[in-house]
Amino acid sequence: MRCPFCRHSDSRVVDSREVDEGQVIRRRRSCNSCSRRFTTVEEAVLAVVKRSGVTEPFSRDKVVVGVRRACQGRPVDEDAFQQLAQRVEESIRSTGCAEIASHEVGLAILGPLRELDEVAYLRFASVYRSFSSVEDFEKEILDLRTARAEEAPAEQ
Repeated sequence: MRCPFCRHSDSRVVDSREVDEGQVIRRRRSCNSCSRRFTTVEEAVLAVVKRSGVTEPFSRDKVVVGVRRACQGRPVDEDAFQQLAQRVEESIRSTGCAEIASHEVGLAILGPLRELDEVAYLRFASVYRSFSSVEDFEKEILDLRTARAEEAPAEQ
C-alpha cells in the first residue's frame, strides 16, 4: 500500500478491524519510510456465482448495462441507472453473504426497476424469467395493474 504522505510503496499493518458487520475492513498502517500512520478502508469482495458455476466479482457496471438495455428508448436518465445499481448492491450486501447466485442479482434488480419504469421492467422480466408466450406478458401486466391499484389508495 502506497503511503499518502511520501508515496513510498511499502507499509505495514498496525491494526485491522471489521466494520459494518464484516462488510468493510479498516486497517491502520505505518509507512516503513517516513513512519507516518494512515488508515485504509477496503470493502469486502462480493462474488457472483453464474449458472455455469464460474465466480466473478459483483459489478455495478454490469447491472447498469442490463438495465440500460431494458430502458432503451425510455425516458430514464443516467443518474437513475447509477442509483438503481447502488440500491441493488446495497440490497445484495445486506444479505451478509460473500457469494450470491446471479439469479439473486436479477431478483434484486426487478424491484427497483419496476419502480423506475414499468415498460423497462417488463422487458427485463421477459428475458430474465424467460417469457415464452403472450400469456406470460398478460399475467405480468395484470400483476403490475394489481400492484398499482393497491398502491393508489395509499398515495391519496
